[in-house]
Amino acid sequence: MYAKVESERLRFLRLNQAKLRSEEYIHLRDAVAGNIDGNLNPNDIGNAFILPSSYIGSPRNMQEYIQDAMTYVRHYGRPDLFITFTCNPNWEEIQTSLLPGQQAIHRHDLTARVFKQKLKSLIDFIVKYSIFGITRC
Repeated sequence: MYAKVESERLRFLRLNQAKLRSEEYIHLRDAVAGNIDGNLNPNDIGNAFILPSSYIGSPRNMQEYIQDAMTYVRHYGRPDLFITFTCNPNWEEIQTSLLPGQQAIHRHDLTARVFKQKLKSLIDFIVKYSIFGITRC
């Protein structure tokens, strides 16, 4: 089902490039203008397909995340910690919620939900008990 939804979102973006004003992006024009020796055939370039920043995972979306993170750094200073939190498919909460014969790899929704709950608990613990000092952001 996810693949179908994703396919439809991409199809919408492809068919509505004019509404997204993708022709104003300079990349395709740069490719044609960079044709100094005349060997470039404009038909070989293909169609520019621009993913907007609202499309999760697109380069523009990632650039927005980077800019948001740098805003925090500019306002609060450099981070002191880089904490990595990983998911264990053998967590009791995941294993007890699986149907007989199922494995965690078959239930991404369940695994993600448990991971998100445990991550929230970790963040709440760090902030509430100030185990690394006062949390500024």
